[in-house]
Amino acid sequence: MKLAILTCGMLPIPAVQGGAVENLIDFYLEYNNRKKLHDITVYSPWDPRVSSHPALTSNVNHYHFIDVTSLKARLARRIGKFFHSPEDYYNHYIEFYFEQAYRHLKKQQYDYIILENGAGLAYKLSQRGHKNLILHLHNDLLNSSSRYHDIIFTSLVKIITVSDFIKERVSTIEPSDKILTVHNGIDLAKFTPPSQGENNLRNHTIKRKEIGFNEDDFVLVYSGRINRDKGISEFIDAMHQLKKFPQIKLMVLGSSFFEDATSENEFISNLKQKSEDIKKNIIFTGFIPYQQVPAYLHLADIAVLPSMWDEPFGLTIVEAMAVGLPLITTRSGGIPEICEGVATIVDRDDVVNNLTTAITDLYLHPEKRKQMSAASLERAKLFDKETFAKNFFAALEGL
Repeated sequence: MKLAILTCGMLPIPAVQGGAVENLIDFYLEYNNRKKLHDITVYSPWDPRVSSHPALTSNVNHYHFIDVTSLKARLARRIGKFFHSPEDYYNHYIEFYFEQAYRHLKKQQYDYIILENGAGLAYKLSQRGHKNLILHLHNDLLNSSSRYHDIIFTSLVKIITVSDFIKERVSTIEPSDKILTVHNGIDLAKFTPPSQGENNLRNHTIKRKEIGFNEDDFVLVYSGRINRDKGISEFIDAMHQLKKFPQIKLMVLGSSFFEDATSENEFISNLKQKSEDIKKNIIFTGFIPYQQVPAYLHLADIAVLPSMWDEPFGLTIVEAMAVGLPLITTRSGGIPEICEGVATIVDRDDVVNNLTTAITDLYLHPEKRKQMSAASLERAKLFDKETFAKNFFAALEGL
């Protein structure tokens, strides 16, 4: 088939700036390049770093880049902002990307157009007569409460969701066999246990003492975006209750945004202030490049990822399992689909006490940690990027 992909419009493909959705697109494009399944054109924001990327040599994957960074583009966006209508589905930045991409797309003949997380793009395209739309839905953006949900749902020939949780949310509009789940995947070759990963990570291997921990500390790791929804504030509250165990330390990996390595928002500042009286037990690493995350995860004894919102999937859950960490998380959204039976899953009600109890339990029972580690490794095998890409294209069969 001849396919077009409209991205979220914020980050480039290839994923030189990172981004969960963007990395997943890269995974299935890599698979398509090897298997020669379809002729695919990706409409992506431009970034100078993509110009020499090896992905651009593919003869089945094609890249049409949208200038969003030049002076001319910035001026056009600024002018467009003044004409931005409340009726527009997105902000002026994404609307600019879409209109620029559409100039090229409307001149082409595609069998199907795949919209990456772009429920609103389905609405816009349907109003221009397009009926060959597939939505790959990564977030809870299409349900019975969504804007124009009936028009969007009718316009789509297929809806691929990243979890059964998201599938159930879409099904609040109408149960349909055109909705199906394809779980996300990660590159398991990069996220391996320390004994297996030394060769892959030798350029990024670090020691506990380099970040201020001792070898005999019991290190908890939180990995991911730092915001209220992710439960990091409640996690720090639990750390206050764990002061009676001085060897328990917390390593917080991440920042408030993707490459935001230096700036610090008010929420992070408040977290550090809240941690002041236990600051010897908590280290904030700031932004860590994605390729270095496995090396930092290797420093930990367990992962604690206490999401306080209905997580659509939770890639950080898979990453923690893949390096063999025992895992404590919350019953939130699609998370149980990933790790039910191998992780300690606590309820969000009374979450601080629940986390404290779960962490104490694993701290005091090393044999249980060992069993959970083995279970994590086995479970993670279900979420390899190859399996994801294979299942993604299988979902397109029969159209």
